[in-house]
Amino acid sequence: MTNCMALSFFVAALTAWMVTADAKELSITTIKQDPYIMSVGSELEGYCIDLISELSKKLGFKYKLHLVKDNRYGSMDSSSTWNGLIGEIIRGEADLAVAPLTLTATREQFVDMTTPFMQTGLGFITRKDMASEESCFSLLSPFSTHMWVGILIAFLLTGVCIFLVGRISPTEWAVPETEGHSFTLLHSFWYITGALTLQGAGPHPKALSGRLVSAIWWLFAVLLLASYFGNFNSKLHSNNKHFSIQSFEDLANQNVIDYGTVKDGSTMNFFKNSNNPIYRRIYQHMERKKSYVSNMEEGVHRAQEGNFAFIGEAVSLDLAVAHYCNVYHSQEVIAMRGYSIAAPIGSPLIKNLTTAILQLSESGELKYLRDKWWATSCIDTDGAHASEALQPHDLQGLFLFLGLGLGVGLLLALLELVSSAHNQAKDGKKSCCSVLTSELNRRFGSKGASTEQDDSDKSKA
Repeated sequence: MTNCMALSFFVAALTAWMVTADAKELSITTIKQDPYIMSVGSELEGYCIDLISELSKKLGFKYKLHLVKDNRYGSMDSSSTWNGLIGEIIRGEADLAVAPLTLTATREQFVDMTTPFMQTGLGFITRKDMASEESCFSLLSPFSTHMWVGILIAFLLTGVCIFLVGRISPTEWAVPETEGHSFTLLHSFWYITGALTLQGAGPHPKALSGRLVSAIWWLFAVLLLASYFGNFNSKLHSNNKHFSIQSFEDLANQNVIDYGTVKDGSTMNFFKNSNNPIYRRIYQHMERKKSYVSNMEEGVHRAQEGNFAFIGEAVSLDLAVAHYCNVYHSQEVIAMRGYSIAAPIGSPLIKNLTTAILQLSESGELKYLRDKWWATSCIDTDGAHASEALQPHDLQGLFLFLGLGLGVGLLLALLELVSSAHNQAKDGKKSCCSVLTSELNRRFGSKGASTEQDDSDKSKA
């Protein structure tokens, strides 16, 4: 009995080896779909082409590749006849079907399929503005992060400038020993904050230099607020036209945008046969609206145009997102399944192909092919959203105007102080530099030095 079992195993193994190593070319059917099978001139390239090449090297078979005649993956019609890739396998027109062919229980009844060479699920894509997510920080959205940082720096510099002008100008610092001074550092920031609310906060500067800086800041604030509210109003009206679609439930609970999938594909059959009420509603909507597409390329194109969500295999939709930066891929993935190679029932190729696929997976070759053909061309996927917010370069003229105004204001305050020091030096017959130094020391906290200077002046008198 043991000898008979060993002999049977040997014969089966020998038969499988003879089939795979036969000089007769295997006929392989496939279907065009980026990036699995793509035409480059008269040649074909893509993930599946590389996969077939790796499998042929491992198993030592030769093959001849052709595209499926009806451009379908395979489904059963009302007369129980299969079309597409599965139909060609059943009719004996091909030995293998190598494509993103979903492994399903129905297909497994009529053909043999290998272990999946790629795992996927079902998702959907829409144009990004159709899937925009509301944020609790939407009030900050009219300006970019860099813009807000620039505004903060401008605010701090202007507050310090108002403080310095208040200290330097003789008009603001008339009798420091007896009078309080309005423009402390804290009050300076409070004053320019009032300008941002278009209300103001007194007291106001009395010196020409202080008034100049104040006028420049007020003009800056008015133009900045006009830019903010203009962009905010535009974004508000834009967001009113769209809404957040993040899941299949969101998709089923709205009737503003249409949605569909590839006709007669496994995705359509999933929704058709599902008992989940949400998925049933999605199928009924697609049947009622006849919103099916003939292939994935058409579905992606309609999703890019807007007002349409294309439902398909998640791994294929990843490619669309990698190539088209204005497309959003749903985070929710349902109905996990795998892509497999199909062969006629009883084909000895299946066992060897399954082993080879597992070896390619364990060696990392399948991951390498995935990374190779799904490389993204979108360097910054957030750029589409960031570009809607105003950037610093959009208002660079306004910032330059403020910077120039602050510089002129400080220079004018220094000129006022120099002029006052010159007059004091002339009246007291002192050196202008010594008077100017004394005034600066008095204004910026060196009271001891100024007191000693005054005492020496009195002794000389």
